[in-house]
Amino acid sequence: MFLEDTIQVQAGGQARGYTIRVRPGIRRALPRMIPAHARAHRYAVIADETVGELYGAQIVGGLEGEGKVARLFTFPPGEASKTREQWARLTGEMLDAGFGRDSAVVAVGGGVTGDLAGFVAATFMRGIPLVQVPTSLVAMIDSSVGGKCGVDVTEGKNLVGAFHPPHLVVVDPEVAVTLPVEERAQGLAEAVKHGAILDPVYLADLEGDIPCVLGGEVGATGRVVVRSIEIKAEVVSKDERESGLRKILNFGHTLGHAVEAAAHYALPHGSCVALGMVLEARLGERLAITRKGTADTLRKMAGLLNLPTTVPAGLRAETILGYTRSDKKGRQGKPRYVLLAYPGAVAQNEDWAREVPDEIVLEVLAEASA
Repeated sequence: MFLEDTIQVQAGGQARGYTIRVRPGIRRALPRMIPAHARAHRYAVIADETVGELYGAQIVGGLEGEGKVARLFTFPPGEASKTREQWARLTGEMLDAGFGRDSAVVAVGGGVTGDLAGFVAATFMRGIPLVQVPTSLVAMIDSSVGGKCGVDVTEGKNLVGAFHPPHLVVVDPEVAVTLPVEERAQGLAEAVKHGAILDPVYLADLEGDIPCVLGGEVGATGRVVVRSIEIKAEVVSKDERESGLRKILNFGHTLGHAVEAAAHYALPHGSCVALGMVLEARLGERLAITRKGTADTLRKMAGLLNLPTTVPAGLRAETILGYTRSDKKGRQGKPRYVLLAYPGAVAQNEDWAREVPDEIVLEVLAEASA
């Protein structure tokens, strides 16, 4: 049975690190925990409209019960809301409500909320404290850890943003098991990525844990969440601002993000990451950098999650390739890819990411087209 774990992240450029607490039922302690880690006069609880009804209002009520001033701010759910327009609207509503530099933001929700609310916190009055309360499995496993925040633009995903580490991250595995099984599968794609880049034992263990997490077992969910957080926390503590090692966390994301953008964000992030990992493993195998059979291993893991391993019909290889040019790892307009040596290890070079000839990328995309 999973009980509790506490993970510490070192925020490299700051005097402080931050704590991640993982425990079933821990959400009930939030009204006391939030002020202890992020002291403020007012708390802006930001959530999408769905999560705001489920959890946001409870957190506001709990904070008010502790004698704190709190208010819920919401936005329409979905990736389509991760925009500069929603950032401006939320910021304006906070200003209109009298929030100032002595405020803090509590982000309650999935990856979209964490990114958007985090960007509000990073820029409001030049930066105010942030608490992350992830409610989706992908946010628990990945996006709530590391301090990245931002919004999407027409040119691509997450191209406007900041590094703004939270003061606290609170993860309740009980919340994850209430999600639809399809949403849990989306989050587990990032767990597969963590095993694929750094931990072959974890990757192998996931084969047995995935059915348990999809089946709603709190213990298995807690184990997976904690190990993924430990992996990401280790990387982020060594390279907070993605100047080197942290780039390995983008395995599967150069092509994954490009597919996501080419589909106008109609495809879920986890699906695109799963596909991106298979495609980028094929790139590595084609270049004799990645051990043969690695793509098949990742395709098998995606199959356990019922996630796609072929490019959806209607998406042209040339269009996907075009979106890779705005990837954040690129240099001089040329995309760069994180490639594996074998399942559980990245093929190291001086920058952890490397260029791949466009013709090889196009061949792999064409071969994988549905």
